[in-house]
Amino acid sequence: MAANMLSWLPSIPYPPSQDGRWSPVTATLNWCEEDYYATIYSAEIVNTLTNLLFMYLAVKGIHNCLTNGHDSIFLVTFIGYLLVGSGSFLFHATLKYPMQLVDELSMIYTTCLMFYATFSYGKSRRYSTTLAISLISLALFITLYYHYLQDPTFHQNAYAILTAIVLLRSLWIMEVNIRPKFRSKEREAANPRPNGGVKVMQDREDRRDKEILRQMWWMIAFGLSIFLSGFAIWNLDNAFCPTLRRWRRQTGLPWGILLEGHGWWHLMTGVGAYFYIVWGIWLRHCLNYEQDDYELIWPHVTTMPVVVKKRKPYANGYTNGSAKKDM
Repeated sequence: MAANMLSWLPSIPYPPSQDGRWSPVTATLNWCEEDYYATIYSAEIVNTLTNLLFMYLAVKGIHNCLTNGHDSIFLVTFIGYLLVGSGSFLFHATLKYPMQLVDELSMIYTTCLMFYATFSYGKSRRYSTTLAISLISLALFITLYYHYLQDPTFHQNAYAILTAIVLLRSLWIMEVNIRPKFRSKEREAANPRPNGGVKVMQDREDRRDKEILRQMWWMIAFGLSIFLSGFAIWNLDNAFCPTLRRWRRQTGLPWGILLEGHGWWHLMTGVGAYFYIVWGIWLRHCLNYEQDDYELIWPHVTTMPVVVKKRKPYANGYTNGSAKKDM
């Protein structure tokens, strides 16, 4: 049915699959996209090229961290995010087992970095060191056990459990430490206001933090919806692969590309993961009482959010980073 709806569009037939530059396939996974039908240099051309979004967003995040002074753990996390996209690019281009390990295990390592960023904040050096050693040991165990099992389900479950723990912990930290009615007495004591707490200042800060929470929850809802939608499409791609392959060939190129579910998974999870890291950066600045020094820039849902330093006005009325116009 889907193919017939697009039959009136101009298209070219799908070329037959062929032996490729990286043949034979040694990976334990092979996705629904047909192998080497477009070029001998990429086993799955759509699944390969959709990882370019990962790389672009990773470079964008790294640049933002370097230019705005975000905590170094987030710079390392974006480097890990770049490794995920690069590993996935190489995996889908070659369908070689070593590249599969780079792709899948880098997802675990990047999530472990976010785990450390979430659970080590505000803790003692001893606690943070113990946590770091524990996470390194966990990552090593997952690596060795996954290589022994070669069962993708193990990797997927490990990734899902780690991600869920980090997300739930981050939500709890956000609500308890930022929402005015939940804000702990310890944090109030750590950030005393002048004159014992001027009510006008308290009200201003409460309104500011409520607005920040509204932005954060909207970011979480949007990013998580994109991520889960990508996961759902990926599962449909796995469940109905023979039908989708038939529809693609009936539709022809380039329109059949729109039915590559794993490619949509790359695009959507790449966006969702980027939103999550940016949310983590914004949350960290809020926990450091830097809400008045940084701001979230996200004008609408079609743009990628960034956290930047606020421009502070100079005495002459110009802002930091602005230049006077020629007279």
